[in-house]
Amino acid sequence: MDTNILSAIQLSLWVATLATFIVTLLGTCLGYVFAMRNFRGKMFFEIILLLPFVLPPTVVGYFILVFFGRNGIAGSFLEKVFNFSILFHPAGAVLAASVVSLPLMVRVAQSAIASVNKDLLETAYTLGHSKLKTAIFVILPTAKRSLFAGIVLSFARCLGEFGATLMVAGNIPGRTTTMPLAIYSSASAGEWEQARTLVITLTLISTCFLLIVRAFERKAL
Repeated sequence: MDTNILSAIQLSLWVATLATFIVTLLGTCLGYVFAMRNFRGKMFFEIILLLPFVLPPTVVGYFILVFFGRNGIAGSFLEKVFNFSILFHPAGAVLAASVVSLPLMVRVAQSAIASVNKDLLETAYTLGHSKLKTAIFVILPTAKRSLFAGIVLSFARCLGEFGATLMVAGNIPGRTTTMPLAIYSSASAGEWEQARTLVITLTLISTCFLLIVRAFERKAL
């Protein structure tokens, strides 16, 4: 197999894995907060978090560029303190994939946690368990099937991210070129055999993850 194809596959899997880890932790925590808490401005924060779900990825990429660019709040901080720029770097691909897939995980986690039987929670509180222990030992185990499905779908979403990644990380062969970007580059250059190989690979991986989700959904019924 061509070196560029292997590099794109490896980078895509690395980016998707790291981004999914970030999204799982952050998305589950935010989903818990939105499901279990009522606070002023809740709807506003939910809308902000869900915007990447409905906006075109290029628009999401633009916002990331504004915030993490050299003149942005986060970008200038990273530049001054760590002498590091996330733009045109593999970390930029991880950030783009995380931002785009986070709303999916938040919604799944919120729905899963909100559906937990309230009697179980009341029983745990009556037995003297704190909210943290109840969340860890009651809520998360009860909602684990839905949460796992959210994790799998988030991974698949990260794996297929294109627009935001292109704007933030660029398309540098061997450095920031993920499978979707490699497919675009190959098709643009008329390298149809290479594009076909990447398309088949990405399709097979995505299909496998969808089959895993369906298997968990059947077990949950």
